[in-house]
Amino acid sequence: MRFRLKQRHMIDFLFPVALFFVFALSALTVILLATQIYRSTTENSSLNYTARTSLSYISEKVHQNDSRQSISLGTFDGYDSLVLKHQKGGETYYTYIYSCQDELKELFLKEGAKAGASAGQTILKVQDFSMEEVTDGLFSIRCTDESGRTASTLVGVHSN
Repeated sequence: MRFRLKQRHMIDFLFPVALFFVFALSALTVILLATQIYRSTTENSSLNYTARTSLSYISEKVHQNDSRQSISLGTFDGYDSLVLKHQKGGETYYTYIYSCQDELKELFLKEGAKAGASAGQTILKVQDFSMEEVTDGLFSIRCTDESGRTASTLVGVHSN
């Protein structure tokens, strides 16, 4: 009795190898697409954190001092700043929010106290920060983050 040996064809080897390469190529494509999506998401998150967080912070400060007599634009140590005036216990205090050396800073001082711009507490690193009073009690605030993306907002004072 003679046993018949199964004859192997080249396709028996090539098909699984080709299938493996198609799977590997598909997996690599998915990984590259996911990397691009992750990169764009982190860039947008960075803009949200830097520029928009600073705008939210200043908007909240304006709303906490919601009085036209308490909020003004001025200068502090040669830098344009948002000046918030506080009355507490018969004393007057000022909060200055300004941009100095590519940093958004905040400084809280008692009336008559002396301090330089470098004494302020750093809030965030920014490339540019500007403020202007559009109308009486309405402020336009613009912030440019370190990568050059700009965000802006309008903040209004509601109380007289």
